Amino acid sequence: MASSSPPSLTLGYVPGGTPAKWARNWAERHPETPLQLCALAAAEAAAAVRAGTVDVALLRLPADTSGLAVIPLYEETTVVVVPADHVVSAVDAVTAADLTGEPVLLPLDDVVAWADAPGTPVDHRPETTEAATELVAAGVGALIVPQSLARLYHRKDLTYRPITDAPACPVALAFPEGPQPALLEEFIGIVRGRKPGSSRGQVEPAPKRTAREKTLAKQAKRAAAGKVARRPGRTGRGR
Repeated sequence: MASSSPPSLTLGYVPGGTPAKWARNWAERHPETPLQLCALAAAEAAAAVRAGTVDVALLRLPADTSGLAVIPLYEETTVVVVPADHVVSAVDAVTAADLTGEPVLLPLDDVVAWADAPGTPVDHRPETTEAATELVAAGVGALIVPQSLARLYHRKDLTYRPITDAPACPVALAFPEGPQPALLEEFIGIVRGRKPGSSRGQVEPAPKRTAREKTLAKQAKRAAAGKVARRPGRTGRGR
């Protein structure tokens, strides 16, 4: 008789995502069921869920989330990355006006949805945010990113400061719409902070979203619709 593979769950996550805590909690509650972690490019995360490459994904909004259920989780601070000896390093935070005329790098995987972002775009667009960080260190220009990416690609010769009037960078959990398998329901419970005894061995309906989560989801949908209308097939800030 052919043996079947043991059940598992695959969690995709974008650069800057931090699924480690969820993975630890999952391992403690379900040691018999592996949680596979799969790194995804930000632009491909939603499509990976729709295609079934991953069961659930930690991704950035706005994104094309058609066919997916989305739970907004938190909003990241937007920061500017500059060389350590840049004038920006002398202050604790900056405004968009402080970056007027500043050369700014726009990587092709840019994830900050800021149509009127400050600065003067550098002609060369590096392939990735990581590559753009190398160019910041070389003095080519500044870089505007979510704080987690500034931390992920941090170097000793760079620093970053929050931009107080920049839009935040939303992060959400996305999974296919409709009834969910028990394992996915369990994982959603962990993400939402459900206690171990409340979901173990049970298939519960997905937790209802709070009013703030509903508002964030609506804002993300509107932003995604506007972004697609302005720049079909592209990600990042409109210019």
